Amino acid sequence: MSTSWQAEEVAAGFEAYDDLPERRIGYPFVFETLGIGDPAVTRVLDYGCGPGKVAERVVGACTSTVVAVDSSPAMLGIARRQRPHPRIDYRLVHDERLAFLPDDSVDAAMCCYVFINIGSLDRIGRIAAEIHRVLRPGGRYAVLDTNPNTTGVRFSTFRSGDPGRRYAPGQRRRVLLYRPDGHTLELIDHHWPPSTYHHVLAEAGFGGITTHQPLWEGGHGPEDELAEGNERRNPPFLIVTGEK
Repeated sequence: MSTSWQAEEVAAGFEAYDDLPERRIGYPFVFETLGIGDPAVTRVLDYGCGPGKVAERVVGACTSTVVAVDSSPAMLGIARRQRPHPRIDYRLVHDERLAFLPDDSVDAAMCCYVFINIGSLDRIGRIAAEIHRVLRPGGRYAVLDTNPNTTGVRFSTFRSGDPGRRYAPGQRRRVLLYRPDGHTLELIDHHWPPSTYHHVLAEAGFGGITTHQPLWEGGHGPEDELAEGNERRNPPFLIVTGEK
């Protein structure tokens, strides 16, 4: 089984995690490819919003509204308490459905750390299809997950998978999140190769599908929090984008 994100202690542990590489490398790329800040992007869907960290960054970077959805009441409870905002609409989803959103009603959509936490390709496909339904024509979709090509590498704040081990598609994989308080949160996710992401998005109807594996290209001094990490040599994230 994968990690139960319904558990209060898991949600609290994830909230305590410092998503440093994500906010330095991953999320800026996602925001750029989705056109966050473009006047034409007025409504953004954050599917799998967790404790609301990414949704909060979206509204801090632009004037868009965000529909932030998750299947975990524990995660949404943290988001509503810690990151309330008049332009963020937090919603609980059931069975991957976005029944409260009509067709073609959002300008951009993202899934951050969603696919790797699901062991069923059918469920992943339903999520992508539902996002395709609610995204307007010409709108872009971005999926960010840990990079299956660098499984086992110790990054600044996490390690996904055990060093030297090869994983089959969908296989469970141990994840370690190194928290600022010195504690380590152990989770279980699933290994999906890049071809899975392309297949899922194509099956859902997305075109122009591209894969990105950005590296850290920041400074080198002591003020650079990622200066000594593996993020310069090994891309920590796989980001797959498509257009409706």
